[in-house]
Parts: sequence; C-alpha cells; structure tokens
Amino acid sequence: MMKTNYHTHTIRCKHAVGADESYVKSAILAGFDELGFSDHVPWPFEDGFTSKIRMTMGQYRDYVDSILLLKEKYRDKIRICLGLECEYFEEYKDWLIELKKSDEIEYLIFGNHFAYPENSSYYEGYYGECIKTTEDLEKYKNATLKGIESGLFAYVAHPDLFMRCYPEFDSYCEKISEEICKKAKEKNILLEYNISGFPYCEKRGYIGYPAKKFWEIAKEYDCKCIIGYDAHDNHDLEQEIYWNKGIKMIEEIGIQRVERLSF
Repeated sequence: MMKTNYHTHTIRCKHAVGADESYVKSAILAGFDELGFSDHVPWPFEDGFTSKIRMTMGQYRDYVDSILLLKEKYRDKIRICLGLECEYFEEYKDWLIELKKSDEIEYLIFGNHFAYPENSSYYEGYYGECIKTTEDLEKYKNATLKGIESGLFAYVAHPDLFMRCYPEFDSYCEKISEEICKKAKEKNILLEYNISGFPYCEKRGYIGYPAKKFWEIAKEYDCKCIIGYDAHDNHDLEQEIYWNKGIKMIEEIGIQRVERLSF
C-alpha cells in the first residue's frame, strides 16, 4: 500500500505553521511515498485586496521555487509534487487555465470554500462555517458541480465540507450528495476523503466530515476516493491514528481508494 498526500499547505496561507522543509521531513518520518504541496491559490485581485487565507501574488514565486528546491533535494527519499488548491470562480477561469499550463504546476485540487472571491460584494463567508439552511446547501452544491464540470481539477477536496457546521445529515444533504457524486462519476473525478475533519469535529462534537452517509452515497455511485490530510502543520502528517481511521472507514464502506495521482 502506497502512502501519499497531495493536500499540504504552507505558512504563506496565513493559517498554517511550519517551514516547507519541515513538512517534507515529517512525511519521510511517517513513511510517505509521495507528498504534494497544494497551498491556497493566490487569486490576482485587481483592487489591491489582500486575502487573510491565501498567499499573495508576490509570494507565489517563492512558493514555487521553495517546493522545486525541496523536490530536488529529497528526490532520493520521497517524491514531492507541486500543486495548488483552488476555488472555481468564473471571473478567474481563464487566468487559472493559463496557470495550469505552467510546466511547474503539476496539479490543481478543487477546494470549494467560497461562493465568491473574498473581495466580492457578494461574499457570504466560508462554507465550513456559514451553511445553516437548505438554501445554503443548494448554493454549495451548485458551486461544487460547476467546479467539477470545469475539468480543471485532479480531485474535489473535502466534498462533504457542508457537514462541518450543518446540524444533521438530512434528506436535503442526501439530495445534494447524490448530485455531487453523480457528477463526479460522470466526469471521472476523484473525491477526497479528508481526514483533517476527524480531529476538528471530534473536539467540537459535530457530525462533521468525513460524513459516513456521504461516502455511502459515493459508494452507491461507484465513485473513487483519495485520502487527503489537508495538513496545516507538519506534525499533522505524523498522526497515524487518523490515517488508519480513514483507511478503516473506507474499507468498511467499500469505496475504491486511489493511492496516487497521475500527472
């Protein structure tokens, strides 16, 4: 069994800790075969807006150069990959397509965090904190389907993020899960089994994510999954308990796990 993770952040996003190299060292210590960095994409905001949850355009080159340097330095010990975690915003679609053409960026993952960019007058907050009603669920679902339809991404990060704050997995959750999984199967895109939800939701007593009922639906639609740590601290990668718990639950549900991405 290969041990891989393609969902790793850096301090540039302003809500992660640890030097880039520390993540590599922790991954090696934990026995990873591959480690992918996918920090939050630096959208080219035209009004000078500075996001509180992503690197700036001015930091982008440093991010790329740092990961490429580590890729070469540790090439005999671990395979390191360079990617980005992105929302899908129509206004930045062409820019993202051009960025993806770069020889340096190996993959993009779809992290559906917001309906609109943070500097937009329509901005309504983070999906992991603001989904309270069926109307909110519908907005989340629609944005997720658009991102999947784009064909830009290697996988959908935390597709069940809506359960981070929604009180119960009700019939409407079932409905949107079916639509998301149906579209993922249709477009042959992986769904990420995001194990960062385990410690976060356990501490707060939430149903949270990974949401078992969502993944049972994913199994019904014959979707494939990939495990993601969503690491914001290099020590996250050393937490075997959540990796093992994720493997166990995936096997119990019976959904097929893909071990590594193909670029």
